[in-house]
Amino acid sequence: METMINVENLCKTFKIQRRSTGFTGAVKNIFRPTYEYKKAVNDVSFSINEGEMVGFIGPNGAGKSTTVKMLSGILHPDSGSISVAGYIPHKQRKDYVANIGVVFGQKSQISWDLSPLDSYEVIKHIYRIPDKLYKDNLERYTELLDMSDFIDRPVRQLSLGQRMRADIAAALLHSPKIVFFDEPTIGIDVVGKDKIRRFIKTLNETDNITMIFTTHDMQDIEQTCQRLIIIDDGKKLYDGSLENVKSGCVSTRIIEAEIEDMTNGIDIDHTQITHDESSGKLIVTFDTDKISTSEVMSQLMSTNSVKDISIKEPGIDAVIRDIYEGKIKVRAATRVSADASVGAVAFSNVCHRQTAPQADTRF
Repeated sequence: METMINVENLCKTFKIQRRSTGFTGAVKNIFRPTYEYKKAVNDVSFSINEGEMVGFIGPNGAGKSTTVKMLSGILHPDSGSISVAGYIPHKQRKDYVANIGVVFGQKSQISWDLSPLDSYEVIKHIYRIPDKLYKDNLERYTELLDMSDFIDRPVRQLSLGQRMRADIAAALLHSPKIVFFDEPTIGIDVVGKDKIRRFIKTLNETDNITMIFTTHDMQDIEQTCQRLIIIDDGKKLYDGSLENVKSGCVSTRIIEAEIEDMTNGIDIDHTQITHDESSGKLIVTFDTDKISTSEVMSQLMSTNSVKDISIKEPGIDAVIRDIYEGKIKVRAATRVSADASVGAVAFSNVCHRQTAPQADTRF
């Protein structure tokens, strides 16, 4: 498979002025400014193959936006190398931008006073899109994104979800090889999010477009991507399959059981037991590092008449939150095979769960 993006030892440092307050401070800021240096990206390397859908995530200030801006050619690196579709983004920007699409969830690229259709006509001429390609893409995106009811209305009259769908279509009209998504579903309702996610997956399957997502909505990642890159403090922490993040790092399990007689007292060591009144089920939460699933099941079923039972893992949102908060320590930035036969073994060397809170232990 062809490598579409190759990043090696990427570094970016920002020079930031330290501003003093008050009148004296204001004078000092003008005549004797002082500066500090912030290393936003520190020796990051990774490669992405053609057609891959990759989640690029991290807490605020982690360096992900700076990395994506270097990948899209907006910023140039201090050191290291970037190659995207055979281009060096910051050196060949004019030719390069014709091959990429960028979607910013908080910044529209279509005119506020024009309709999406009018903006698309402008984009057609800017990118010099051939008539047939433009027509085919416009018809396909209008159908897939369900835009026929609002495509000829001024953008200022559209809802956030409608505008976002129109923005995504605008970024893809010229059939780019690579698309960067920055918070593509922020603030959008459930229905709108579902339409956007389904469109993204469909387009990846039919057009083999390479896609990179930076988002805080882990449902976007879970429903579209198979691979995850986690970055924090400018350094890459993890690069591997999304499934291995859950299966390798998470020792918490949740058993939901429907019991014949809920009035019986239930006590199992190393578990937290609650009664969900809305569903009428018993919720047993436990850590497999302290007690095995089979032992919990055995004790539960030996003392109660169980009508129905299911075992669940915490959602990906909870897992990533624990990584950010330092409850799960990532040991190495290692690309982990997605193959199930080796994934669990490989991932044991990548992360482990903290047994007790410690001061300043994030990553």
